Amino acid sequence: MSAPHDAASSPDGVRAYHAGPARHALGWGSFDALPTGRTLVMGILNVTPDSFSDGGRHDTEAAAVAHGLLLAEQGADIVDVGGESTRPDSERVDPREEQRRVLAVIRELSDRGVVVSVDTLHSDTAEAALDAGAHIINDVSGTNLDPRMIELAGDRGVPYVLMHSRGTPQTMTSLADYDDTVTEVLAELEQLRERCLAAGIRPEHLIVDPGLGFAKAGEQNWELLRALPRLTGLGKILIAASRKRFVGALLATQDGPRPVDERDTATAAISALSAFGGAWAVRVHDVPITVDAVAAAHAWRGVAPPVLHPRDMGN
Repeated sequence: MSAPHDAASSPDGVRAYHAGPARHALGWGSFDALPTGRTLVMGILNVTPDSFSDGGRHDTEAAAVAHGLLLAEQGADIVDVGGESTRPDSERVDPREEQRRVLAVIRELSDRGVVVSVDTLHSDTAEAALDAGAHIINDVSGTNLDPRMIELAGDRGVPYVLMHSRGTPQTMTSLADYDDTVTEVLAELEQLRERCLAAGIRPEHLIVDPGLGFAKAGEQNWELLRALPRLTGLGKILIAASRKRFVGALLATQDGPRPVDERDTATAAISALSAFGGAWAVRVHDVPITVDAVAAAHAWRGVAPPVLHPRDMGN
């Protein structure tokens, strides 16, 4: 398996990673300055009233900015800012309302050097977010809802997260029908990847997310995780399993699935295994436990140093 990192080996055989110059005390400052020899940690910042895990906790500008800065302090390499819940059966949000929620937050975080991705289904919001300082477009629709999204990413020359999905948040649960989950998801992602490249997105800017929980049910998610070595053939892989329904089902008791806010230990285990398997990044709610889990995986693999923050770069 080839890991999607620009890792090098020192004379003693220990794998080391390269980090670009860090001009900011809090964040890496740009996508190109992100470390490239280890799995990155993407912290989730939902500026929404109805997200499945933390809806309403950070739905004011001040609370969202404070939490985004905290995620960066805790070790998040990227903060993923979203203003519309994409949980199953969630209600659609007008792009103007979505932008009201996220743009000032993105501007403040990027001004502090935090690398920001915008989690959106709308190209108008993505464009406004880029103008506000976002560095990455995270399109969880898999291009299903707004074909202009990949054209925007290509025209602006920005990294783009291509996630596998089917349908919309309102219909995707009914579309989790596969004869061979891994083979079909890979085939669909390969077709979408070609569309992205044809739209001008550079290969090094394309990040592929298998879409755990999006038109996937139960065991199908575990099949995709076990297929990480095959997925890495598509390039940079983002694993986003944090607190999702299939994790709650794994830990269920006679009283039902494990509550959402009690799924972080299992999520951290998935993050460590993903890092060991060469994932480019993991997207999580609980950053500190994930940083520790990923560092342990790096140490096991011989990545040195296993964790590093911009403030450790001597600036």
